[in-house]
Amino acid sequence: MWLRFSRCDSELPMSDSKYAILGDIHANLEALDAVLLDANEKGITHYACVGDVVGYNANPLECIEKVREMGFDCVRGNHDHYCSSSSDEDLSSFHPLAAAVIAWTSERLSDDQRLWLKRLRYRKVIENFMIVHATLDMPEKWAYMFDDLDAMTNFSYQITPVCFHGHTHMPITFEFTGRVKTLTNSSLTLERGRKYFINVGSVGQPRDGDPRAAYAIYDAKDRTVEIRRVEYDIETAQARIIEAGLPTWLAERLAIGK
Repeated sequence: MWLRFSRCDSELPMSDSKYAILGDIHANLEALDAVLLDANEKGITHYACVGDVVGYNANPLECIEKVREMGFDCVRGNHDHYCSSSSDEDLSSFHPLAAAVIAWTSERLSDDQRLWLKRLRYRKVIENFMIVHATLDMPEKWAYMFDDLDAMTNFSYQITPVCFHGHTHMPITFEFTGRVKTLTNSSLTLERGRKYFINVGSVGQPRDGDPRAAYAIYDAKDRTVEIRRVEYDIETAQARIIEAGLPTWLAERLAIGK
């Protein structure tokens, strides 16, 4: 999906930066490596992550270290939060499968990795855009945004024309022009004076029926956003989940993108 927008200079200052915006990596090393290879081929200069580096899949340590080594701008996701929190955190709001992986992941993190996750902010401004995992109004509540009504409150807290987020694992764009509209076109023009809240989809566990890894490319100079889909070695990712003793369904769902 291509998104193109015009602006006044006060809205979006000129920049030559070209960002890869990743989200919901969820410890899927095969998907992360495939996305990073694709991004490198596209001439990416900077990287950002909208949260949930860990959870669900079998390589949390490797994914954390890769994100850290590459200097990602990163915000905290709910899995990042609970995997780095104390053992008495209430996980009743999680599906039992997710809760089991949180416990498994937490046991394997080093103190340094746990501290890195703990220090991630809930939301962040980067150049001329924002990133957040869930919503901007109460990011620590981990609310899901699926439709126009969910999105309405968010725009009151959005101080840049564009904000990238994740959490639902489903790429979608909300446009605000005084009212909210969901954009699903494959090619879009983002107009001056409007705001856009863009879900970049999931690298490590897509849920929109497309098993390919998803991420976004934001070209600040050309003022475009492209949602890309990338093939990766799903069978190896599945085998790692099984070998780690994690729930089988977590491996099976990767092949169907659900």
